[in-house]
Amino acid sequence: MPENTVTTPLAPMEPEDVADAFTYIRAMQAGDIDTACAIADDTGPELHRLLLDVAARVFIPVTAVDDHDGEPCAHAFLAAALGQLLLDTLSHADGTCLAFPPGIAQTIIRFTETILTDDHGDADVLRQLEAAGMKQAMEARPITA
Repeated sequence: MPENTVTTPLAPMEPEDVADAFTYIRAMQAGDIDTACAIADDTGPELHRLLLDVAARVFIPVTAVDDHDGEPCAHAFLAAALGQLLLDTLSHADGTCLAFPPGIAQTIIRFTETILTDDHGDADVLRQLEAAGMKQAMEARPITA
């Protein structure tokens, strides 16, 4: 497999941050506005950064182009798919600004549903991403005696 152009791994998130961000995202996906608002109230302005951290962990590995000396590669279709996804997200943003938590969460949801979910309807992609983020966060925590 070719080397990916993204060589610097993202710093792990705190486990509580992973849990809060994905609880918010799943609440938005389910249309559970009460839970989403409760998470937003508890997290405060920090929610914006948490959702951007999750978005980076979802988007960057998938959209990074393999280094083939500037030649198109097998993953070049992702640019077109990502462009279509962003247009779709803008068209279906339900009045939310994409720069705020609801818009960021909806963008993550649509990205996972459009790009990361196969034709068989694997609805557990967000749970898999959350589990991977939580594992990374727990492994990065210092062991206390």
